[in-house]
Amino acid sequence: MISKRIEKPDARLSIGFIYIAFIALFLGGLMGLLQTLVRSGEFTLPFGIGYYQILTAHGVLLGLVLTTYFIIGFQYTLMSKSVGMSEKQRKWAWISFTMMVIGTLMSGTMILLGKANVLYTFYAPLQAHPIFYIGLALFVVGTWISCFVNFSQLRQWKKKYPGEKSPLMAFMVVINMLIWLISTLGVAATVVLQYIPWSLGMVEEIDILVSRTLFWYFGHPLVYFWLLPAYMAWYTIIPKIIGGKIFSDSLARLAFILFLLFSIPVGFHHQLTEPGIDPFWKYIQVVLTFMVTIPSLITAFSMFATFEMTGRKKGYTGLFRWLKGLPWKDVRFLAPFIGMVAFIPGGAGGLINASNQLNGVIHNTIWVTGHFHLTVATTVVLTFFGISYWLIPVLTGRKLTKQINKLGIIQTFIWAVGMTIMSGSMHIEGLLGAPRRSAFSNYGGTQQAQEWVGYQIAQAIGGSILFIGILLMVYIFIKLAFRTPKGEEEFPVAEYADPTERTPKVFENWRLWIGIAAVLILIAYTIPFIDIIQNAPPGSPGFKWPIGNT
Repeated sequence: MISKRIEKPDARLSIGFIYIAFIALFLGGLMGLLQTLVRSGEFTLPFGIGYYQILTAHGVLLGLVLTTYFIIGFQYTLMSKSVGMSEKQRKWAWISFTMMVIGTLMSGTMILLGKANVLYTFYAPLQAHPIFYIGLALFVVGTWISCFVNFSQLRQWKKKYPGEKSPLMAFMVVINMLIWLISTLGVAATVVLQYIPWSLGMVEEIDILVSRTLFWYFGHPLVYFWLLPAYMAWYTIIPKIIGGKIFSDSLARLAFILFLLFSIPVGFHHQLTEPGIDPFWKYIQVVLTFMVTIPSLITAFSMFATFEMTGRKKGYTGLFRWLKGLPWKDVRFLAPFIGMVAFIPGGAGGLINASNQLNGVIHNTIWVTGHFHLTVATTVVLTFFGISYWLIPVLTGRKLTKQINKLGIIQTFIWAVGMTIMSGSMHIEGLLGAPRRSAFSNYGGTQQAQEWVGYQIAQAIGGSILFIGILLMVYIFIKLAFRTPKGEEEFPVAEYADPTERTPKVFENWRLWIGIAAVLILIAYTIPFIDIIQNAPPGSPGFKWPIGNT
């Protein structure tokens, strides 16, 4: 029931999303390089460009545009491969793409014009031009259409094959799009109901705590929206590349269901230092946050079980000699594997971020930025790069050559070295109290600021190495998309280690899992949200802030 090839109309759809993703990679990477140079104190931005202008562009382009476009394009490919796509679904997918691009151009233009220097989180009282918020809303609605296209694809397949277990790849895509759909309701609500009227002058004030709470209702699940496509590749693609098989269908589905349940009702752990939220509810959400470690540990167990079984099957015995049986010279494996290894310290840092006491040490320091660069910019992005080496040839009808594979290995090590230097120095500087979101010039001439200088220079060095890695990756993308020889590249889809494994039917009970997720969200947010509104400062619906930037 798995299709042997991707239909050309589906390939054109997916590659359209991937094109936008790599444009965002180049532009966002350039903005990141400029940031690190400015923070080193050795570089001044030309042409009157502001630091927070490039900071906003970097966060939006890489944290939202690159990830979302790549994920949706990749997921359309997985759905086309596993359950197919009808002409009507393809039409709606292109409508989604069009709306997302229009919204991206609207918001991006305002950032480039310096009219939306509101950072990635766009916290009030910072205020952007109305077009920025309208573009953001249009972008989100466009992604919702993609959600329903994916839902429709699986539903249509289930009608065609009643009573059969849905393909694992399609199951995973639907879980991830459910997380996106449910979580973006929060950011859409604050943008449409608060920010757009406020920016248009229709209201003079908005409730700051409500807006931040609605943002983080979305902001933390976003991390898992980034991460789960990497997990999809780890579970279903990597085993095929290494010559192995999927360890367990049931464990894979269970991990994704647990992410659906525990990834959304946890936004308060980003607001542990904020007044106006009862500590009891912060505690509840911290507990739920730690529950997310369970599916991550399940995934780690499943993946390394697959690696060990594959190595031993090839004749490598001993405690760790099975590692020799893995294809270290295949960039399709090497890049995601280094991403997996990076997730070990990245996950440990996440536990620190979510811990009430430890969070007080690193909250709003550049440690948090270093953490994001370990998880998203290393684990996720390196996996996306690894996917690209086979996905782009599949979509463009070209071959992954030995030369590109060697360049990919070089690019992977460049990325790993650059990120180790940059993220490592961010973590250390954060422990020394250096703030995030701030340019070097804002620190003043304090003795403490002088202690940070060496780490900021290290970040500039690491950022420069990373930008070399970005240039090389963009070159590789262009070669794979337009220049390598024509041919048919394998779409690697792994088989099950145990084809007779019986996956519990309850895993396919979508009403049950969506219902449990809704209940957890209501428990975690209903009472504290009512408290936030009822206990707002006297005489106002929220914290009063004047219109305009502050």
